[in-house]
Amino acid sequence: MELKELITGLWNAMDRRRWHEIADYFCSDAAIFWHNTNERFTVPEFVEVNSSYPGRWTIQVERLEDIGDLVVSVVDVASVEGGQSCHGVSFFELEGGRIRTLHEYWGDDGKPPQWRIDTKIGADIS
Repeated sequence: MELKELITGLWNAMDRRRWHEIADYFCSDAAIFWHNTNERFTVPEFVEVNSSYPGRWTIQVERLEDIGDLVVSVVDVASVEGGQSCHGVSFFELEGGRIRTLHEYWGDDGKPPQWRIDTKIGADIS
């Protein structure tokens, strides 16, 4: 299996809430880091935190890049109930066809801060 296909499979399993499949994508002793909140998870904890996350969400892969044994993904995650959405950038370090280490960075989607709107710095890309 190509590395990009592996990561696409993981995101698809998460989107479909197939929690029993998630651990199969990881090395048993893999480490997962959410740097925005300074958290580290084991694979079982990662499955638990995602399966327990409030609400129902959809996940769409926007970009995948592979560099040797590293795959970088960008995903758009949106609440089915509407209103909330965020983007995640994930760095998957792979070993033997499984995820060894995952570093993730998450940010809520929203409008630019008022000071940038007022100064007209940047352009709206929506």
